[in-house]
Amino acid sequence: MNGTLNKVILIGHLGEDIKMHYFEGGNCIGRFPLATNEVYINKSTNEKITSTEWHNVVVRNKAAEICEKYLSKGDKIYVEGRIKSRQWQAEDGTTKYTTEIQATEFTFLNTKKDSESLKSQPETPKNTTFDNEIENDLPF
Repeated sequence: MNGTLNKVILIGHLGEDIKMHYFEGGNCIGRFPLATNEVYINKSTNEKITSTEWHNVVVRNKAAEICEKYLSKGDKIYVEGRIKSRQWQAEDGTTKYTTEIQATEFTFLNTKKDSESLKSQPETPKNTTFDNEIENDLPF
């Protein structure tokens, strides 16, 4: 073991439907925002406070196609992956930054499509691992 670990585990709800991007050669990438909530009681006011954190999740190739087929806004999903930061030049010349979760494994916890018609659709794949699709882009 090299002494480092980059692993993220999230359970949350999709903020939007999957946005797909297709590339030459048949590869694709899917992106969606995932909301996680923390609920606590303010001790001084006894008020129930809900704090939402948004995460940008990225899935690749077959995983992206499965997510696009079965997931929609509001669905609950378990995601494992790694944090990846990247930067790019915007059209106005400024440098933009983002931090994303590159999903390597996911489990659908509940989907609207499941609850709408369990009998008319084939069984939704619940647990899927796509470790081999993450690029090994280590700088050493």
